[in-house]
Amino acid sequence: MIDYIQDKQRLVSANRILARENVVDAFGHVSIRHSNTANQYTMSRSRSPELVEFTDLMEFSLDGTALDPGERVPYGERMIHGAIYEARPEMNAVVHNHSLAVLPFSLTATALKPAIHVGAVIGEEIPIWDIREHFGETDMLVRTMEQARNMTVAMGANSCLLMRGHGAVIAGRSLKEAVMIAVYLQVNAQVQTEAMKMGEPTYLSSTEIELLCETQFSPLAMDRAWEYFCVRAGVDVV
Repeated sequence: MIDYIQDKQRLVSANRILARENVVDAFGHVSIRHSNTANQYTMSRSRSPELVEFTDLMEFSLDGTALDPGERVPYGERMIHGAIYEARPEMNAVVHNHSLAVLPFSLTATALKPAIHVGAVIGEEIPIWDIREHFGETDMLVRTMEQARNMTVAMGANSCLLMRGHGAVIAGRSLKEAVMIAVYLQVNAQVQTEAMKMGEPTYLSSTEIELLCETQFSPLAMDRAWEYFCVRAGVDVV
C-alpha cells in the first residue's frame, strides 16, 4: 500500500511535468495501472493537468467505471486508458495529449519517425487512427469502450498512436517511461518539422532505435530524466 501511495504521488508529478513541458495544456490526461490490482487504474478527476492534486485522483475499473467517485466528475475519454490496459498487460501507464507539434503528422501523409537519438523511444512505427472511418461523424472524442478498443487494435504493439486531427496516445511500461516517450514524441516532431524545411531528414535505423531504447530506458537515463523533469516542474522527486 505504501508503494501505491508513492505511485499516486508520482502520478500527480507526471501531470505537472507534462504541463510544464507543454505536452498537455488545459486538456489531456495521464494514468497508471494499479500496482496491486491489474484490472484497475488511477487518474485524476476531470481537471487540467497543471492543477491536479493528490485528492483529485480516482480509481477506475478497466471499463471506465469510477470506483470512488464522490462528487468528482471523471474525464470523458478515460476509456482510452482502460482499453489499453485491457489489451496490453505489459503497459502500466498511459498518456493522452494534443501536442501542437505532433498534430500536423496526424493530418497529413508525412509520417512521424524517430530522427534524433532521444526520439528513438517513440518506436519505429506510429500508426494513425481516424475515428471517422469506424464510427462516422462524431465530436472526435473517445467516449466508449467500443471506440477505445478499436483504437487499441490500430495501435497494435506500438508505444505511440496518433488520432487524426485530435492528438496522441502513449503507453509505457512505467509512468516514467510513458512521460519520457510523450515528451520526446513532441521534441522529435519539432525537430523533424524543422529538418524537413531543409530537405529530407535522415531517420534512425531499426538497429539504432533498438540500441538507443536500451540506453534511454535504462535506470540511469530514466532516473536522470525524471529528476530533471521534476525540478523543472517544481515538484518533489518521487
